[in-house]
Amino acid sequence: MISLRQGKAKTILESSLNSAFTAVETYNRPRTQFRIENYIVLMVIAWTKLFHAYFQATIGERYFYKERNGRFKKIGGEKKAWELTECIKKYQSNTKEKCLTDATVANLKLFIGIRNKIEHRYWDSTALDIWLFGECQSLLYNYENLIVSLFGEEYSLNTSLAYALQFSHLRASEQLKAQRELLSKDMKDIKKYIDKYKTGLSDEIYNSQEYSVKLLQIPKVSNTNRSELAVEFVNWSSLNEEDRENYQKITAITKDKIIKQPVSNANLLKPKDVIHAIKEKTGVKISYYNHTALWKAFEVRPDSNSTSKFDTKIKYCIYDEPHNDYLYTIEWVELLSNLIENYGFNNTNIYNKCKDQLNISDYIGE
Repeated sequence: MISLRQGKAKTILESSLNSAFTAVETYNRPRTQFRIENYIVLMVIAWTKLFHAYFQATIGERYFYKERNGRFKKIGGEKKAWELTECIKKYQSNTKEKCLTDATVANLKLFIGIRNKIEHRYWDSTALDIWLFGECQSLLYNYENLIVSLFGEEYSLNTSLAYALQFSHLRASEQLKAQRELLSKDMKDIKKYIDKYKTGLSDEIYNSQEYSVKLLQIPKVSNTNRSELAVEFVNWSSLNEEDRENYQKITAITKDKIIKQPVSNANLLKPKDVIHAIKEKTGVKISYYNHTALWKAFEVRPDSNSTSKFDTKIKYCIYDEPHNDYLYTIEWVELLSNLIENYGFNNTNIYNKCKDQLNISDYIGE
């Protein structure tokens, strides 16, 4: 456990806590506009600053990107720190006792993707509230668990589950409104993203409370002790086998079921999607011409007129025989984004840098 004194790490951690408190306050204010959007953005900031505080306390100011010449990379005059995705990766690879479970990481990655999608769009957030309540609650619980694990109980949020009063007529109308919103292009896009993300999870992760808190509201009858709480939350991990079986009999009545269907070319990208993903991640839009120069320089696929169409580096590219074209992986996007963010590649110099063959291992240590 890390003991913090006054200094930069403590200041960053306090900023993280303030962001989390503001996120909860915003989420629990029912008539606030952009309620869930603000919650997601603020919690992503809280998580990012939590990791920055940890890195500041353990490795110093080495959680900033650097140029090839060793100088700090800057944006707007400020050093560019690792974003949340990079923080998770560095934390998991460098921490001896990993505190993040696979379900926690899955929960975080879901919200990172949603944050990227909602950043430049507008809609009434009712639908997101309905789809993501459990995941939002887990995002907060996991945050508190990690901050206490790293820095001690004094940094506990001291929050309990905010169980909102429900009006059935209002809830029904809200759900109908959410269904109507699915007609919009933006809502179809994000619903497709959420559904695809969930179906890609293993049953173990999907059913974990660290990925999504799942609640079943059942009237609690008590004729013996009038001082009992009206609402009781059960810690699944603390139950014995008999109690678990009893709860499972109840939840089996209403349990949601995720049906997994085989999907062709899931998580594979066309060149235009690669370019869009790189723009989302780095802010730099490369041209189709430069994308072609890159795959040729790294030799991740053969030329279009090649007779060996399947001769690809499958980690980055595969040949799609039914459509007679090539599709690219998320790893390919990450490789090109790394070139832009850390190795000085940009839309004006890619062609010259790609005149000679490039080795992937020179950039990611393969």
